[in-house]
Amino acid sequence: MMERETRTKLLEELLAERILVLDGAMGTAIQARHLTAEDFGGVQLEGCNENLVLTRPDVILDIHRGYLEVGADIIETNTFGGTPIVLAEYGLENQVRQLNETAARLARQAVDEQSTSSKPRFVAGSIGPTTKAISVTGGVTFDQLISAFHDQAAGLVAGGADLLLVETQQDTRNVKAALIGIRQLFDEIGYTVPVMVSGTIEAMGTMLAGQTVEAFLTSVMHADLLSIGLNCATGPEFMTDRIRSLAELAETRVSCIPNAGLPNEEGVYLETPESMAGTLERFVDHGWINLLGGCCGTTPSHIRALAQMVQGKRPRVAAKHHRSLFSGIDFVEASDDQRPLIVGERTNEVGSRKFKRLITEEKYEEAAEIARQQVKGGAQICDVNLQNADRDELYDVDRFYKRMIRVVKTPIMIDTTDALAIERALTYCQGKSIINSINLEDGLDKFERVTPIARKYGAALIVGCIDEDKQQAQAITRERKLEIARRSVKLLTENYGIRVGHHHRPARISVCHRRCQLYR
Repeated sequence: MMERETRTKLLEELLAERILVLDGAMGTAIQARHLTAEDFGGVQLEGCNENLVLTRPDVILDIHRGYLEVGADIIETNTFGGTPIVLAEYGLENQVRQLNETAARLARQAVDEQSTSSKPRFVAGSIGPTTKAISVTGGVTFDQLISAFHDQAAGLVAGGADLLLVETQQDTRNVKAALIGIRQLFDEIGYTVPVMVSGTIEAMGTMLAGQTVEAFLTSVMHADLLSIGLNCATGPEFMTDRIRSLAELAETRVSCIPNAGLPNEEGVYLETPESMAGTLERFVDHGWINLLGGCCGTTPSHIRALAQMVQGKRPRVAAKHHRSLFSGIDFVEASDDQRPLIVGERTNEVGSRKFKRLITEEKYEEAAEIARQQVKGGAQICDVNLQNADRDELYDVDRFYKRMIRVVKTPIMIDTTDALAIERALTYCQGKSIINSINLEDGLDKFERVTPIARKYGAALIVGCIDEDKQQAQAITRERKLEIARRSVKLLTENYGIRVGHHHRPARISVCHRRCQLYR
């Protein structure tokens, strides 16, 4: 345990001093070896790169060593497709632990061979996106994703990975499932390792599931990440605007791991080591970068060029800020020059007889159209209330949210008093949603039920200015509102994990006529 903690501390110290370099492509390096079906373990396993850690560990070790020899500080395990979801395609779903643990041990061996006191090396456990982008392809449940990522992370950590890299992510619901699964693992084993998250922005400017880079970042700002960044998809030039945006908003470190350009019609990557290093040097000189590496098509020559280029250059210094950010597929900021934010409330069974009738008749497509029309009419946030004493709210959440998220891009305000319904709704939301609401009317009960869910999914909270006082529960005067607001903030930040501190965004409070708002 102490060795692991020491290595984590060393990694963070190095990141404060200089830009660290990750390795290059594993998949294209394996392709370059022209392996046969027998190398993979038979025709039925041909193409399963992850199985090579068992059948040809010498090949994987050689690839790791090649990147370390040219200056990589961090190498990734050969486990990009190491979840049971992917391995099931080869009948290997029951070998998740063995494959991931073995892969981490191989990387650990290579790293230990070449680490020195002046240049320590680290192992990143590679966790790819699976073959299911839940918002796009379906074919998997949120709970199945949590379990799959948990099992892969368990093998990687057991094998000695210094950190986990959740990479090439195309759907932020997958990312949230990965972070929850990893957190469950940490709770089980009693310690943590650093976690990096890296998304993929396609040439059209968004992730496959539609989010912009600002929305993606906002969705995972609640997690205590070692870094946030982008990898794959395009060459470095196309990443310029997106990396700049990350550097402006991120309160943690920023990584950039591009392809060697886009492949031509023959599958050849055209970005040379010199051209790639030249483009990324601009990112470094602008102060945007903490970690650099290479994705598809990059070779030891590319990594050598990056390692040489970053020598003597200072890393980006992350800055805390007090901005209130929300997201769905799109990004919204609550700021002084953009207010009021308009919340559409027609998707509410209490406030709209038409919406209530459509849900009762289970016409969910038509009900979702009401949400779409609100957004089309200018709503920047969409409030959804499916509470109906005559219906099963969880049943309606599953069916309505599944349709709504396909037609509404704004952040979602989840308007219910049922904690189970809040959590179920959050599993459908890519972004940073808003929970409406909690208060002190029943003492601490609502705080205790809802705040763990808000922390788990990274949701914002609206806190009503109401308390247990039977004579004046609903605050009317300014003094009374402030009294409840201050008490709520003190409780939330000191007792319920929504803290003002180095690893947490400060609470932001806005007192209006009816409620106090606390944004995480």
